[in-house]
Amino acid sequence: MHDEHLIGIDCFGGRCSVALTDGEAAPLRAIEAAVYLLECHRRLSRFLPDSELSLLNADPRGTVPVSALMADFLLAVRRAGERSGGLVDATVLPALRDAGYAASLPDRDPGLLAPGEAAGVAGAAHPDARWQQIEVDLEARTLTRPPGLEIDSGGVAKGWAADRAARLLGGAPTYAVACSGDISVGGASGAVRSISVADPFGGEALAELAIASGGVATSGIGRRRWRNADGTIGHHLIDPATGEPCFSGVVQATALAPSAEEAEVRAKAAVLSGPEAAGEWLSGGGVIVLGDGSAVEIAPERDEAPAVAA
Repeated sequence: MHDEHLIGIDCFGGRCSVALTDGEAAPLRAIEAAVYLLECHRRLSRFLPDSELSLLNADPRGTVPVSALMADFLLAVRRAGERSGGLVDATVLPALRDAGYAASLPDRDPGLLAPGEAAGVAGAAHPDARWQQIEVDLEARTLTRPPGLEIDSGGVAKGWAADRAARLLGGAPTYAVACSGDISVGGASGAVRSISVADPFGGEALAELAIASGGVATSGIGRRRWRNADGTIGHHLIDPATGEPCFSGVVQATALAPSAEEAEVRAKAAVLSGPEAAGEWLSGGGVIVLGDGSAVEIAPERDEAPAVAA
């Protein structure tokens, strides 16, 4: 894709980019998509005190008005809970803060993962299924939830935003929108794009995944991690059942799916569910990295194979 126009921005706690081929129109279309990503970040970041999400979480009312963008995002939060059986639960924000993830980029980086660090038990859904208490009225454009129920955007927003920014690029021969590791890919040409899967232990790339249309997402405990005052390691993937960082034995999962939103949910669910069940989430294919450093590439199931170019 050497003839693509590429623009990069910092948002969603990392590096985001928009790439496309569309002749003279490419630069302006790329800027339009990048501006949309920045708007999503401005509204959905819990680290901005005046973001719509922060104001919503602080609002004591049971029913609050929301923007069209927020309403769409909240529906994605519901879908994530439904599709993952409650493993990807955006209502774990208080647990995230308690675990030490109160600032955008914790300054207590413990360095690279070490083999064996992820040994533990698989995560599980919270028995109260608090994400089911999120009720969105699209016509009235309101959110209803129990007062005090807080929502985190970190587990859903990147893939969701990548897909919606990619919609602005429809008709272009090729395009890719990447949000800190979650990527929405497509284009009228049907050209195949190669996506590298990084080694969370710092080695060479583990695999090259080929995709013409759909989404790719990577989730793991190698980033957004920190060392607590007592020396223990914390990270951002919370087990909804315990409210603690989940060390399941899977350190990273990369998922291919029909959309980036779906890929993000699958990747997170795979990490949280542990080695025995992780592969069940990767019906579109992907890569699982275990705590001992070994990697397993998963082939796509037949009904999802058309989204992935072999």
